[in-house]
Amino acid sequence: MMNRFTLAAAAALMAGAGSAQATNFEFWYGNTGNVEVAIKAQCEAFNGAQSQHKVNCVGQGSYEVAMQKAIAAYRAKNHPVLIQFFDAGTLDLMLSDAVEPVQDLMPDVKWDNFIAGTRAYYETSGGKLFAQPYNSSTLLFYTNKTELEKAGVTQTPTSWEEIIEAARKLKAAGHACPFVTDGDTWRVLEQFSARHGLPIATKHNGYDGLDAEYVINTTFAAKHLANLVDWRKEGLVRLAADTKAGNYTAAFNAGECAMMEQSSGSYAAAAKAFEGKYELTVNMAPMYKSYERHNTFVGGASIYVMKGHSKDEIEAAKAFLDFLRRPEQQMFFTAATGYVPVTTDVLDAIAKSDEANSPKYATAKVGVESMNQPATPDTRGIRLGFYVQFREVFMEETQKAFAGQQTMQVALDNTKKRGDQLLRRFEQTYKGKQLP
Repeated sequence: MMNRFTLAAAAALMAGAGSAQATNFEFWYGNTGNVEVAIKAQCEAFNGAQSQHKVNCVGQGSYEVAMQKAIAAYRAKNHPVLIQFFDAGTLDLMLSDAVEPVQDLMPDVKWDNFIAGTRAYYETSGGKLFAQPYNSSTLLFYTNKTELEKAGVTQTPTSWEEIIEAARKLKAAGHACPFVTDGDTWRVLEQFSARHGLPIATKHNGYDGLDAEYVINTTFAAKHLANLVDWRKEGLVRLAADTKAGNYTAAFNAGECAMMEQSSGSYAAAAKAFEGKYELTVNMAPMYKSYERHNTFVGGASIYVMKGHSKDEIEAAKAFLDFLRRPEQQMFFTAATGYVPVTTDVLDAIAKSDEANSPKYATAKVGVESMNQPATPDTRGIRLGFYVQFREVFMEETQKAFAGQQTMQVALDNTKKRGDQLLRRFEQTYKGKQLP
């Protein structure tokens, strides 16, 4: 018969065995603020829902930093199992040989349940998903309805022509910041080009080959960017640096500026800031009246599975990805952040819920509707090498134009030249490699 000591030892041994079976794995992400809070909540919920696996979620401060650290960690063989990468790093990841296509690892998942607009960016040419869409966003148009109505604007603008007309009324009424932007590549070039059906580069933005060239200096996007310069001179458009806050989103949220284009992921913060002060509207991003609307790109990021891990770690990571796809988890994430759902069943779940018309789900329908507009081969996404660096070049050159140091056309000509040099370097780096 076992004595008490033996029983206690056996119990401790069994407890130790149970805990040893739990597989620990890391997930690196690049968000801060309310999005980071929501990610941490999901990680805690996963760990609390079962005891077989434990995810350690590690914030890296930004997408760019997360990308750099993951590459360095992969070379040193101490990389995470899961990594959240943003849209601009897609091709770099696909050709890196550091990640395993998620659809190959999880063939039983109903991948066609993903909303077309959220998956196109991360698919191979054959339609296979390389990564699982996670915090998916798109560009939306925000207005301070209260301030617009004070200036006599009773209908929310839907076109650029209407925005400028409203901006002139706001300025005449004494409003110092009618429309605000930071001039970011994602907003003023990528999303503008997509919804207006314009290419950013040849070869359908690189999907058809590594020998693509930029065309941004020859499309209607060049005219729009020149318009932004002129409208700023007129006092209708402000840049982030022109605002009291020095941050364009903060300036809008504080009521300093009346209109902005911003990610759906900014909705929760704007709604909270406006509460009890202003009425907020959120709609699809504006069009020029002479153009037909096409889909906007998915923004935000997706989750990749990195190579070089044990079978147990991969199984644990797959369980976490399964957890994140659950409708209740997607609904939580949308309500907490403004990022849109990624699967069609979640839209149905929201529609059938008691809170279908709740402000917390305001971006879900309009965001998905924006991404699901008619598509063309040029609005699928961007598949261009060294695109993170290209965004930096675009910002550097166009900010000079906004500062009056060169014309916007010269800025875009320079961006095209420098961008093409990046593409040729990337093409040489991956010479002979087939695009996935």
